[in-house]
Amino acid sequence: MKVRLECPKDLPELLRIYAAAREAMRRSGNPTQWGNNRPSQETLEEDIRLGRLYALEAGERLVGAFVFFQGPEPSYEAIDGHWLNLEPYSVIHRIASDGSQRGVLARCLAWCEGQTKNLRIDTHRDNRVMRHLLEKNGFIPCGTILAEDGTPRIAYQKA
Repeated sequence: MKVRLECPKDLPELLRIYAAAREAMRRSGNPTQWGNNRPSQETLEEDIRLGRLYALEAGERLVGAFVFFQGPEPSYEAIDGHWLNLEPYSVIHRIASDGSQRGVLARCLAWCEGQTKNLRIDTHRDNRVMRHLLEKNGFIPCGTILAEDGTPRIAYQKA
């Protein structure tokens, strides 16, 4: 799978990918993390404008997407727990797959680790699939943060 920056023309495919990811989360017992409409089209447009939304391509087809940027992340300032270190870090958010290709998360993480060795990410407590995969890929749970919408998330770091 190839990683590249998203562009505005990809928006219809992004909306399809995130809709598929929401449905997969619902089926796996995590119906509230993204609800029925997150991330919103406006959020995705902003991520594209800021140059931090990336696509995963398999052949000519988009199969996944994620946000990657250099910290700081405001919601990571207060943690009920402890980060592994306080060094500069990069952030991964909004990883999504359309379910057509295995290994989307692993490819995303490998690409991000190629950019920096100090990564932070968070997920909803009910997102057991993501929690398992993060820990399988060497991320350590560090505590609980409050997401932008005020809901608690388990915070992970790999350094």
